[in-house]
Amino acid sequence: MRALISVSDKTGIIEFAKELTALGIDIISTGGTYAKLKEAGVKALEISEVTGFPECLDGRVKTLHPAVHAGLLAMRSNQDHMKQIRDLNIETIDLVIVNLYPFKATILKDGVTRAEAVENIDIGGPTMLRSAAKNYQDVAVVVDPSDYEKVLTELKTENGVSLDTKFYLMQKVFMHTSNYDTMIADYLKKQRKDFSLPDTLTMTFEKIQDMRYGENPHQKAAFYREIGKKTGSLTDAVQLNGKELSFNNINDTNGALELLKEFSEPTVVGCKHGNPCGVGSADTIEEAWDKAFNADKTSIFGGIVVSNRTITKAMAEQMMPVFLEVVVAPAYEKEALDLFCTKANIRILMLEGIEVMQDENAYDMKKVNGGLIVQTIDSKLLEEDELKVVTDRAPSAKEMEDLLFAWKVCKFVKSNGIALAKNKQSVGIGPGQVNRIWATKQSIEHAKELIGDDAAKGAVLASDAFFPFDDCVEAAYEAGVTAIIQPGGAKRDEDSIKKCNEYGIAMVFTGMRHFKH
Repeated sequence: MRALISVSDKTGIIEFAKELTALGIDIISTGGTYAKLKEAGVKALEISEVTGFPECLDGRVKTLHPAVHAGLLAMRSNQDHMKQIRDLNIETIDLVIVNLYPFKATILKDGVTRAEAVENIDIGGPTMLRSAAKNYQDVAVVVDPSDYEKVLTELKTENGVSLDTKFYLMQKVFMHTSNYDTMIADYLKKQRKDFSLPDTLTMTFEKIQDMRYGENPHQKAAFYREIGKKTGSLTDAVQLNGKELSFNNINDTNGALELLKEFSEPTVVGCKHGNPCGVGSADTIEEAWDKAFNADKTSIFGGIVVSNRTITKAMAEQMMPVFLEVVVAPAYEKEALDLFCTKANIRILMLEGIEVMQDENAYDMKKVNGGLIVQTIDSKLLEEDELKVVTDRAPSAKEMEDLLFAWKVCKFVKSNGIALAKNKQSVGIGPGQVNRIWATKQSIEHAKELIGDDAAKGAVLASDAFFPFDDCVEAAYEAGVTAIIQPGGAKRDEDSIKKCNEYGIAMVFTGMRHFKH
């Protein structure tokens, strides 16, 4: 029995090779792996002694030879195959231990050049893996060091590797090579600055953790991250306290973070079930928390809180009486962290670069039955020079400040969505309704219920899409709203504009909607 070993990741390979040798298995090896084995006193045959051909082109050609691939691909049950390799004086190879050039590690290095990246595209390794895996009935192929023990156990107890295990190893090979090729394709696409949606879409992600369950206990779930540097992404966060993040924790926290990134001033976002429930901006982060909390003391219970400034001891003391699932900030004062850590179940995450926006060409994806719908992310808010005052009265400077605040919040409210704001504080949110008047009324009702009867008086209103009728203006006026921001573009825009003029409400069109389903 012969084994071919050629690994970039040399974790455990010396011990594994020694065990194979003790079982009477002959070892063939290449390049750096051969040198490592020889240095450790492991008897091995150098690949050129098998091929009768020296390594060349700086090691680019080592294993691309019939003496290797015929030895891998010959089907032992096929008499013609076996006769051919005997006539060619080729011996079979029964065990392959190969992992690939470190392409990922190379492209993640600072300042890496395209030439360096291309040089770390493995050719011979994937070819050997695919040859061995295709002939899995006869060849066991190991790509993951965590499988060394499994293979050794069967070799020792069964005098061979079982067909089930070989099939399992085959599957891992093709997952591994698929991941490898996808990384290369993605790197090259980015190098070309190709932001198109391709005819065929292949993506690869690495598992961060398995989860206890998904949205509900009967669903399986895991958390994966994209390969590459993702500053400001939840995948980059460091957990400082609390139990594992759940599926819903991650989904809700991500939504809160994406809203938070729209703000540069000290801001706190409270989130529940993917919708913002309280948002506040202020001169200090403590004031911002106070605004976010008082915007909806009910819904924030069991919710997510994210902050774009260091959480201070004073802020933590205000937060401690509130039951929260997750808190995220770029940093924590030591006294604040010590306070939070007295609660075993609150998940405390530190995320440097919390303000960094996603690449505008990043994909937003939703799985549908039998397919996938893909779009670029909603990366734009608006440009101030795009704002168009459509009423006789223009908003005051203060109203405009609140309109832009409300527009940011509304962008992340599920459609149909309405956000009320006053003094850079959300005062009422109406998410996910099947018509816009219901969303408007809900936001007003919530404001009155949670803050007080005059909560909407002097507030501004943002709508994620246009008003199909003037009923939303009517409801806003009755609540005391003084200014409205919405995309415009309805056939009956004039009805809403006329109603605003009648009531002295300022209305601004953005020309851009923000549906979020």
